[in-house]
Amino acid sequence: MLTLVLDNQDFMVLNKPSGMPMHDSENAIIRVAESLFNYQKLWLIHRLDTDTSGCILLAKTKQAASELSKQFAEKNVQKYYIAVIDSKPKKKQGTIKGDMKKARNGDWKLSTSQVNPAITQFFSFSLPNTTIETAIHSGLQTPPEPTIKSAQSPAIRLCMVKPISGKTHQIRVALKSLGSPIVGDKRYKGTPSDRLYLHSYVLQFAYKNEIYNATCLPEAGVLFACNLNSFFSQNSDPRTMQWPTHKA
Repeated sequence: MLTLVLDNQDFMVLNKPSGMPMHDSENAIIRVAESLFNYQKLWLIHRLDTDTSGCILLAKTKQAASELSKQFAEKNVQKYYIAVIDSKPKKKQGTIKGDMKKARNGDWKLSTSQVNPAITQFFSFSLPNTTIETAIHSGLQTPPEPTIKSAQSPAIRLCMVKPISGKTHQIRVALKSLGSPIVGDKRYKGTPSDRLYLHSYVLQFAYKNEIYNATCLPEAGVLFACNLNSFFSQNSDPRTMQWPTHKA
């Protein structure tokens, strides 16, 4: 179910569930939102992958859609995501930068060229007492088989991610390039689980000379629910983190 997070006379921010598509379906986010909130027409300002959850911005008027879309096009919107991985990345924090190239079967891959690069900044945090097995055994939920790798499966890590650009599958490919695909990411060979563990956590944007902030907590997912409350209480605002300075 869509949850209303921020409501303005010209736009709304919703918490999108994993599995809801953007287009071409009776369950697409625009159709569901128009019906749920009783609007004849809403405008989609940006996109999330079907299996990615979290903050999504919709405009209520054509004029607002134009202004907000411009903010995204000019990279003036600050976007922060959280992702769960269970393989130690090649580096614990930093910037991942490279051109996105099409691969087989709709996949993308990161190249070393820098013509029009995807730029992704991230921090990763170890959660040593939480593995996929302990999450399953907590009784919260039973993900589909085969989730458990072995009795020695590594502890999961939580990544706070800030994409500077907005390319298709950018975060998923960036983390895969570090040897750490996102848990539940079937396309990029992440460990099978109950969902894709990628979530749009915070949006910050300007509209009519005012700054708006929207925060969406994950509402589903055994690994988000298991032992992560303490993390969110200590790292609740990614805007205060010491992100690398980006040079265009």
